[in-house]
Amino acid sequence: MRDRGLEEAIRVAGGVTELARRIGIAQPSVSNWDRVPAERVAAVEQATGVPRLRLRPDLFNGGGVSDVDEVDAERARYYELLATLLAHAPSKALLARLAQLNGDATQLGVALAALAEAAANADVSSIEREYFDLFIGLGRGELLPYASYYQAGFLNERPLARLRTDLVAFGIEREAGNHEPEDHAATLCEVMAGLVAHRFPAPENADRDLFVKHIKPWMGRLFADMERADSAGFYRRVGALGRLFLDIEAEAFTLAD
Repeated sequence: MRDRGLEEAIRVAGGVTELARRIGIAQPSVSNWDRVPAERVAAVEQATGVPRLRLRPDLFNGGGVSDVDEVDAERARYYELLATLLAHAPSKALLARLAQLNGDATQLGVALAALAEAAANADVSSIEREYFDLFIGLGRGELLPYASYYQAGFLNERPLARLRTDLVAFGIEREAGNHEPEDHAATLCEVMAGLVAHRFPAPENADRDLFVKHIKPWMGRLFADMERADSAGFYRRVGALGRLFLDIEAEAFTLAD
């Protein structure tokens, strides 16, 4: 039986199929949910406008996030944003929210402001076409956002197998019916958001281990390629934001050693 939060999200989206489409996963995956998985909360919230407090009150109402400090909470929000934008083209509602973001004088703040400006001037149908050309395409997109491809040159290679082993160790299970490989950049960012915000019963420093082993070796190159991609317009700004954010993460983990 579905819980109230999931039922509300499905109703707002207009059905299971439409909710699955909005968050960029297969319809059977959503059909098999009893509640919104922790790593999908941010995407469902962005796609439907249903607050995370209603989607998963066990996680966000006096639960896990209350123990997260301000820095980690901000890190989790960046990962959630990147995960959502990598998983599917932004909706009109999400673009409106992005347009309200404010940056500061730092490089990351400037990149955030540039993304907000791009969102304010964006056309939903144009961005949907851009996302299709970049990541899906007729046969394949201009970019393949998978760790295996960037590290081994092919899909479903050893980097994916190593990641699956580590996710099991972190207590993170693959969603039933989801055929998207776990080494997709969107999934990795979702998992990082969950680890940073303590939504998973993972070992201490699991976020550092995941970053060092499965994100740092390749994802910065993906974002740099996004900045240079022929099909990129709006997503050029996403690439700049992602690249700068990962640089900051890498430096912070290095200093913590």
